[in-house]
Amino acid sequence: MGGDFAPRNVVQGALDCVRDPRCDFEILLVGQEDAIRAHLPAAVPANIHIRHTDEVVDMKDSVATALKTKKNSSMYRALEWHRDGEVQGFISAGNTGAMMALSTLILGRLPGVERPSIGTFLPSQKGPVLLIDAGANVDSKPSHLAQFGMMGSIYTELMMKRPSPKVGLLNVGEEESKGNDASIAAWPLLKAAPIHFIGNIEGRDILKGTADVVVCDGFTGNIILKFAESFPGLLKSKFYDYAAQGFVKKLWVGLIAGTIKKMIKDWDYQEYGGVPLLGVNGVSIIGHGSSTPRAITNMIFAAKHMVDRRVNETIREAMTSQQSTN
Repeated sequence: MGGDFAPRNVVQGALDCVRDPRCDFEILLVGQEDAIRAHLPAAVPANIHIRHTDEVVDMKDSVATALKTKKNSSMYRALEWHRDGEVQGFISAGNTGAMMALSTLILGRLPGVERPSIGTFLPSQKGPVLLIDAGANVDSKPSHLAQFGMMGSIYTELMMKRPSPKVGLLNVGEEESKGNDASIAAWPLLKAAPIHFIGNIEGRDILKGTADVVVCDGFTGNIILKFAESFPGLLKSKFYDYAAQGFVKKLWVGLIAGTIKKMIKDWDYQEYGGVPLLGVNGVSIIGHGSSTPRAITNMIFAAKHMVDRRVNETIREAMTSQQSTN
């Protein structure tokens, strides 16, 4: 029931998913049954199921409202069923703050994880780069940054099949002594962690692909993410302005339109669908409020891949091992 175009886009995304030959699993649609059925065909696919809930967490609801007064919402109840093992993953394009808070409260944190974190992929010259934290934690302690590096490394290795990914700490300079107090203190923690830490990187290194995983606090990460999301719109606008300058330029833009589309595709959030909340004891994928059916489909597959590739189990083992070492 979450998102600007719910439940229509969510239902359509689920239908597209079950029509995909890769779909060998069941999908449970949780929410107000009449509203959901209005967007389903008369013959509902056998691997789509509906479970009714009365309440909905709106985009304008505060976290406190979602926690205290909407315990029969689709978000709250679905997370409870995930916690209890009835489902193996949960996705939502609903209220992000509520999603993070309810996921942490209901699912709990993996042993040893101090703060769950959001990881999101950005394009680079060398392939996708994971930015972590992308907004879950505005303020982060050095130990949080070190754990973000570990969780991000595991997620990138398993989801992108990239052995020993390079982890960089986002900073204002490459020298170990640069940065604010948290960054300076996080450097030796990341260096001692069981990851391929390459030291500090600067903002210009993100799109170069210098690191496979970029570690930063959520305040910085969310600004970078929102800035990156604006880039395709700027690029399109510049090409439209150029095409408007005359017939020859319009023709030229038309000739390279396919190339432009492929270039922008790497920046399209729909390709990854949503972002994982890493560190919670479950699979919780957070989508854009404006998620399209394609984004929903890709969110579903992202959740399935996290389950299949044992991301949480690997994070749990790494955190437990690190605690025993310390």
